[in-house]
Amino acid sequence: MIIDKKLKGLVIKKFSNFYLVEIKQQDNLNFKNKFLCKIRKSVNFRNQLVFVGDEVILNQIDLNTKRGIIESLIDRTNLLERPSVANISNIYVICSVEEPKLNLSQVNKFLISGEQMGVEVSLVLTKCDLITEQKRLSLIDKFQQWGYEAITLNFNNPDNFQKLLTTLKKKRCSIFTGPSGVGKTTLLNRIIPGLDSATAPVSSKIKRGKNTTRNVELFSLSSKSYIVDTPGFNIQTLEIDIGELPNLYPEIHKQVFDQGINCKFRNCLHINDDGCNLNKNFERYIFYKEMIQSSKNHYYLIQGD
Repeated sequence: MIIDKKLKGLVIKKFSNFYLVEIKQQDNLNFKNKFLCKIRKSVNFRNQLVFVGDEVILNQIDLNTKRGIIESLIDRTNLLERPSVANISNIYVICSVEEPKLNLSQVNKFLISGEQMGVEVSLVLTKCDLITEQKRLSLIDKFQQWGYEAITLNFNNPDNFQKLLTTLKKKRCSIFTGPSGVGKTTLLNRIIPGLDSATAPVSSKIKRGKNTTRNVELFSLSSKSYIVDTPGFNIQTLEIDIGELPNLYPEIHKQVFDQGINCKFRNCLHINDDGCNLNKNFERYIFYKEMIQSSKNHYYLIQGD
């Protein structure tokens, strides 16, 4: 039986030349909502490829074979290139406080890469059972000054995990990123029961984990929210417009837009600029200055899991 109408779907998995597309039931149609689809050969999406997270229009939907044809691609809001995922709404930077030990410079780079996407960025600290309560509270205070409400996780205490899960169910499409060995895969396995992604122990010598996740796939957390199960982020180059870099730091953005400070020149980079009025007495200023001075265009981030 072929449905004689076009329906909107969400690409939740891609493999070879096929796409697994989820369709929300419409008009009381009673059918399983996942279909194996191919792209109509005659269609050219302006030389764009179709990725997990893309919204598409399907036709020739066959209820018996669970097949369909992707006829068109709906304009996406963003695209993460590696791994390739479209329409991300939230990025969660996952870092461990120990094993591997928290590296503030590295955390800064992950936060900046998330901010560059123009989506909501959150910070999650794992393995908090390995530090004292005083240290945990001091880290919360530190990152609050950075402009982030850090979520701290201790798998021996499920309360904060439940709060994280509740929050994720209110987001449209979330993705985890962070250094290797911090527990992203373990966290995903708890969030998505039955996922059972293979995990690798942290090396006792280098205190890092191995990337064992293989396929990019969306999993539904609620009727309107998804989370991405994704291979770890590899080393990648971020092309950043130097003039936009100040906007990627909440500490600078707050001074300029909320407090209304005015520098002499509108394109002030807040380094040694004439007439700069920025209060540079914040912890991440050293990281900001390094990013400005080290390169005009490219930053290399080490990412994995």
